[in-house]
Amino acid sequence: MASAPQDHTTGSGAPGAPEAVVGRYGEALFRPEHQGEGDRIDHAALVYDPFTRARLRDLGVGPGWRCLDVGAGTGTVARWLAEEAGADEVVALDRDTSHLVPIAGPRLRVRAADLTRLASETGLGTFDLVHARFVLMHLPERRALLTQLADLLNPGGYLVLSDAADVPDPADTQSAYRRTLDAMWRTLGETIGTDIAAVRAHPHALRAEGLDAVAAELVCPPLTPGAPLTAFWSDTWQRMRPALLAPGGLDAATLDEALAYLESPGLAELGPGMLTAWGRRPDPRG
Repeated sequence: MASAPQDHTTGSGAPGAPEAVVGRYGEALFRPEHQGEGDRIDHAALVYDPFTRARLRDLGVGPGWRCLDVGAGTGTVARWLAEEAGADEVVALDRDTSHLVPIAGPRLRVRAADLTRLASETGLGTFDLVHARFVLMHLPERRALLTQLADLLNPGGYLVLSDAADVPDPADTQSAYRRTLDAMWRTLGETIGTDIAAVRAHPHALRAEGLDAVAAELVCPPLTPGAPLTAFWSDTWQRMRPALLAPGGLDAATLDEALAYLESPGLAELGPGMLTAWGRRPDPRG
């Protein structure tokens, strides 16, 4: 999703990238301090947290586990791990921790860090669970970062990665909705390196890291008027409006039509979903 992972410098951006959005991802498109940014992130959390919690429960997370939540955002997953799943310790890591500091507690530790500089971080230790949701898809260094995350696993520990997966209707290439979604992915790709096509390789990448019990699943929650997921996409497109309407991009009428469609009774789409892949560090003890 176009949520808010760690900021990272993209330099001058890709050729043809809109000047207004070149630079730091969070600062250019989704400012953490922007009024309503926490609400935008929480719209997606309301939709996807139940799927994330169910997957982590199935993997056995609970007392005795030490967990790392990468790109923790507003902390909904980290807080669940500490307070409901009962993990012994949870480290919530994000570049911007403004939404995380208020929920820190005895078992929930907040750490400010840039994921793209993870190799230079000291004192993290190792974990029984490393979780990252809607983060790696945004980072051009995703393959090297996946290796670094896998290296943080204890024997028997799980790496769980969730990122966006778009399932477009091949017969629809020109509707305002489709053109706006395509423009969004294209803009994110040109400016910060987002690549949702690469998400499908997560299971193979986990296997290449030597993990076992690798598997993956795809969920596409309903996209209906007035629902949190629809609000997330509407907020995201409106926040990206200057970038989407940059020369060579969308026209304002198309974007406005797409936004109105999200709230119309005629909305009928299989919206972008979440692909989750996971794997386990082999434990020689069995």
